[in-house]
Amino acid sequence: MAAASAVSVLLVAAERNRWHRLPSLLLPPRWVEGPTWVWRQRTMKYTTTTGRNITKVLIANRGEIACRVMRTARKLGVQSVAVYSEADRNSMHVDMADEAYSIGPAPSQQSYLSMEKIIQVAKTSAAQAIHPGYGFLSENMEFAELCKQEGIIFIGPPPSAIRDMGIKSTSKSIMAAAGVPVVEGYHGEDQSDQCLKEHAGRIGYPVMIKAVRGGGGKGMRIVRSEQEFQEQLESARREAKKSFNDDAVLIEKFVDTPRHVEVQVFGDHHGNAVYLFERDCSVQRRHQKIIEEAPAPGIKPEVRKKLGEAAVRAAKAVNYVGAGTVEFIMDSKHNFYFMEMNTRLQVEHPVTEMITGTDLVEWQLRIAAGEKIPLSQEEITLQGHAFEARIYAEDPSNNFMPGAGPLVHLSTPRADPSTRIETGVRQGDEVSVHYDPMIAKLVVWAADRQAALTKLRYSLRQYNIIGLHTNIDFLLNLSGHPEFEAGNVHTDFIPQHHKELLLSRKAAAKESLCQAALGLILKEKAMTDAFTLQAHDVAIAVTYNHDGSYSMQIEDKTFQVLGDLYSEEDCTYLKCSVNGVASKAKLIILENTIYLFSKEGSIEIDIPVPKYLSSVSSEGTQGGPLAPMTGTIEKVFVKAGDKVKAGDSLMVMIAMKMEHTIKAPKDGTIKKVFYREGAQANRHTPLVEFEEEESDKRESE
Repeated sequence: MAAASAVSVLLVAAERNRWHRLPSLLLPPRWVEGPTWVWRQRTMKYTTTTGRNITKVLIANRGEIACRVMRTARKLGVQSVAVYSEADRNSMHVDMADEAYSIGPAPSQQSYLSMEKIIQVAKTSAAQAIHPGYGFLSENMEFAELCKQEGIIFIGPPPSAIRDMGIKSTSKSIMAAAGVPVVEGYHGEDQSDQCLKEHAGRIGYPVMIKAVRGGGGKGMRIVRSEQEFQEQLESARREAKKSFNDDAVLIEKFVDTPRHVEVQVFGDHHGNAVYLFERDCSVQRRHQKIIEEAPAPGIKPEVRKKLGEAAVRAAKAVNYVGAGTVEFIMDSKHNFYFMEMNTRLQVEHPVTEMITGTDLVEWQLRIAAGEKIPLSQEEITLQGHAFEARIYAEDPSNNFMPGAGPLVHLSTPRADPSTRIETGVRQGDEVSVHYDPMIAKLVVWAADRQAALTKLRYSLRQYNIIGLHTNIDFLLNLSGHPEFEAGNVHTDFIPQHHKELLLSRKAAAKESLCQAALGLILKEKAMTDAFTLQAHDVAIAVTYNHDGSYSMQIEDKTFQVLGDLYSEEDCTYLKCSVNGVASKAKLIILENTIYLFSKEGSIEIDIPVPKYLSSVSSEGTQGGPLAPMTGTIEKVFVKAGDKVKAGDSLMVMIAMKMEHTIKAPKDGTIKKVFYREGAQANRHTPLVEFEEEESDKRESE
């Protein structure tokens, strides 16, 4: 084997690969509020294990993680290469890259999951390494092996580690042998329905069905009784096949109200491995994380040490290299059990970076290039507390149904060393129906948990989006819940506190109606002496006073309203006084809705439109169901002439990487099925038509 070559590359690095913590008084003002960590710069030489330099890296991903990797690459002086589907032609990650290459149509199977296309781009662009991000090909053993065969550095663990940790049954056996606690379950090769059902009965309900090659909640179902086992098994298999091209599953005992605690680990080519403390990712919906924090609340130092050491044993058991996450479930007594290992960088990695003062993507690049881990275990220290809130295009009031559409307005809190906005979209971009609906990650840091939580809520109020449903108000309710504030988190947190977290939007206060009315008047320059506005089915009688103020009559109360508009950073703001109480709010008027964003939160006030202009009934054709969103019909269970009962499954639809079962809204007979399996259905289009019953005919006459 040829001797490895070395090359000088300008890197932002610590002297002798060490961090230096400096007193805050010595830091520039912009650093005082954030973690007091800085790099010292010097020129370094490093050698890759392949004898090749990393001067150009291809990011085989899209969206915010592609942008995240590019930022570190730029800091290190490493060129970045983007790949993009036709749907992402004008996306942010394409604009950020030094080079960008089209790799096919929007469906990920034909673009971001096409190993051959991505390898070809790496060769064409002369990229020495590929960073897979997370999702897509990041945990694909075959892709890691293909990179190795082609002489391209895969920025991740060796294929053997991906294989061992990617197959859950194999990983459990390895972990048990390494002395890592595991949960009772069945991980065998017999995948017959009868065998799986028998083992579920032996383990005892409730049980968890998991895709053997699963991740991100895909192919995962909780089964609470024998009666529902078969239906949940079939659903898990379909989703596993769609997501991982493998429908094998395992059965595990379901730990009631557990916590989801995970440990960030790093390994290198020299046999070293360290942990960078734990993250708590317990609060989830649809088995997917929605808010994460580091460190985990209420964990004692001795438990933290045991968690970290168990995670390092897990990494060393498979000769792990690079960034990985060992996930545990933890019971109420802080006993923990190995769940799985994600052989990649995690979505929530920024909270670990914030509490340890590290750049984990830089560590990935350095370790992939053959360096040792930059810090020893003793040198990795924990400072402060960090939260990450995932901002999604979804409707929490409709079972967190993911959505898609344009970001008509998008404004965010100002980024600084203690506030990060991890995103891959800008105002005017679209959240695509073809990919994950995450808009951004809001990451904050402070000296302790309560201060970090205060900063999180303040920053969420400054995150303003118009154009589609988001979960921002839900995140505000969640982060302000007393039990969350107390750190009493677990994976059933959202179902347990469902009513409080999903409070219906309250009717706008009369003062808010006055603000909205004034904003509309000033925006539209309506200066008549007297007129009436209608908002939220409430009449607002407006009289213009010659001193420039307005008198507004709402029901039996009169308000004196005065204010004006001004612009700041391309946004319109309303400065308003209602009966002497001053306020400031961002004002946006779009179609028939007035939006006010203030420090108290957001308010939407509809201006009613005539009934003849409103959309058709949401029930669809003859009371049939509508497509909840644009997607592909995966399975059709009914045909014309079939009689169904309310709640019967009609179809299975795949949309936004999720499986949706469409059920009958009422008893009846199917008159027509509008879609075949494999067909694409647009949002809000009828899926089936019901035969009109005699009773329905009489009611309509």
